Amino acid sequence: MLLSKIQSSVNSYKNWLLSIKTHPFAHKWESLQHFQENWNPDAPDQAEMFDRCFQNSETRRLWQTTSWYPKRMMAEFWKFDPMTVRLMFDDLFNETKEVEARTGRFLYGCDTLLQDYKKANITSVENNHYHADFQMIAIYLAFRYPESYAPYNFPVFQTTMTRFGARDIPQQNDLSRYFKVLRTLMTYIEKDPAVWPAMQRHLYAKRYFQGKTLLLAEDFCRFVAEMP
Repeated sequence: MLLSKIQSSVNSYKNWLLSIKTHPFAHKWESLQHFQENWNPDAPDQAEMFDRCFQNSETRRLWQTTSWYPKRMMAEFWKFDPMTVRLMFDDLFNETKEVEARTGRFLYGCDTLLQDYKKANITSVENNHYHADFQMIAIYLAFRYPESYAPYNFPVFQTTMTRFGARDIPQQNDLSRYFKVLRTLMTYIEKDPAVWPAMQRHLYAKRYFQGKTLLLAEDFCRFVAEMP
């Protein structure tokens, strides 16, 4: 990636943050705060705990659209086989293991749970757990470890890499590389001490997460990908 393009984009991003009255994606920081306050796999009702983790006063589109609802399916899995789901999340959140292997095992676990769920619920029309695009898996990781991971959108990642002049443009999902790139971009963002205060103008205390998070780098990538 070309350093000059990154630095120029960081400055443009900062100016954009200062120019807008309301940040259109501040809801991500709100959802992150909800997760941080509610995640507790030892809760007596794990499905209910999971539901509390994913709340937002503005939108549900991080985990639900017309034809994509991974949160709802995972809540069903928590009810159906809580022990297996607990083990899946324990493994996904185990930072002593490579993230690529963890996400692969989590996806396999979702595939297996869906098969078992359909066998036990013959009349169910569900044929998808909605985690195969890695978007929801990335959100789980981003909300559990906000300094290390961020929500994932492959087209945005691909476009950003193209605009920064990367030699090897990703042609398929590569979560491990995505997280590494965002951590690198975060170092450049943090070199400008005015960027985070510009973002904080849009994040009210108590409602929005205030700590360090790669959500800032993810938002920066979205900004770059959408630039004319």
